[in-house]
Amino acid sequence: MKRTFTAQEKEWIFDSWKKGVGFSEIAKALESKPGTIFTVLRDRGGIKPKPRKPSPQHLTLAEREEIRAGLSAKLSIRAIARSLNRTPSTISREIQRNRGRRYYKAVDANNRAKRMAKRPKPYLLEVNPELRDVVLEKLELKWSPEQISGWLKKIAPNQASRQISAETIYKTLYFRIRSALHHTLVKHLRRSHSLRHSKRHSRKGERGTINIVNGTSIRERPKQIDKRSDLGHWEGDLVSGTKNTHIATLVDRKSRYTIILKLKGKDATSVGQALAEKFDMLPKALCKSLTWDRGMELAKHSDFTAHTGVPVYFCDPQSPWQRGTNENTNSLIRQYFPKKTCLAQHSQEKLDQVAEQLNTRPRKTLNFETPKQVVQQSVALTV
Repeated sequence: MKRTFTAQEKEWIFDSWKKGVGFSEIAKALESKPGTIFTVLRDRGGIKPKPRKPSPQHLTLAEREEIRAGLSAKLSIRAIARSLNRTPSTISREIQRNRGRRYYKAVDANNRAKRMAKRPKPYLLEVNPELRDVVLEKLELKWSPEQISGWLKKIAPNQASRQISAETIYKTLYFRIRSALHHTLVKHLRRSHSLRHSKRHSRKGERGTINIVNGTSIRERPKQIDKRSDLGHWEGDLVSGTKNTHIATLVDRKSRYTIILKLKGKDATSVGQALAEKFDMLPKALCKSLTWDRGMELAKHSDFTAHTGVPVYFCDPQSPWQRGTNENTNSLIRQYFPKKTCLAQHSQEKLDQVAEQLNTRPRKTLNFETPKQVVQQSVALTV
């Protein structure tokens, strides 16, 4: 027999999912199956529906019972209205839409009112095809809903027809009943989950501690760098693919300007040479420091510093948040180069095209300016 859930159980399912509880744990608590829990969450994309609250202006079941009793006692509509402190027109419409004086039933009338209250309302992107086309175009460019919303506010602040909140875009994508944006478009989001995930969902792993010879700890990095007030302080890492293929990513802490480099290999010589060649091409104002994790690919950091004059600081073991800007950027890059794909097939020209898209995408943290705009305001870019 198919398992059904009460309204309270459904509410608990959505609350548990939001807290980061998995399908299996929720199913176990409700004596159900993980697939059944997924089905409950799927149609609304994992987003808890708002509880329905009837308007104080609407008739209650108790008032409808009073109307039925008044009709049975053959009271006039005005007399029933006075006893309920309602207008006669309200009582008259209630009776007429529910089979008249002779056949009026309070429970049937109340159930009908609930059904009518659930009728689907038109959604913003369904009634505004021009705005829908803009949102669709930017999603296909892998802009986030927040970037789309903020950009529209910036370029058309006084045009209400061109405004939309990020949450409305998310709901249109994830709610299966909203057809303006097909739910498969979530593939363009940074994390293309089939359900909206809580921030509490995480993947925890452990890696051994790697000792970098003569590496300078991030704890010795000048505190001025933490303020993000100057350009030229970079965070870097590798993004890996199948068949032992890798690319290097660099992101400026202040502007979020991104550079992606094709690598011949993951060894320290290949990585150090690629980074040195790129820093040689950058304006001196953009060559102030580099922060990296403790991967052995930068074991020859002293050679890199001697060649470029750029000091390298290493994060603490298992502390990716210490270069969080780069971690965030790598998740953006994964939209273009998913896991379990070979990265060797992509040329440097292709990597530069991806970096250009990221650098011309408005960012909330930059007041919806683009990284490229922020850099060009201070430095003439030649790369």
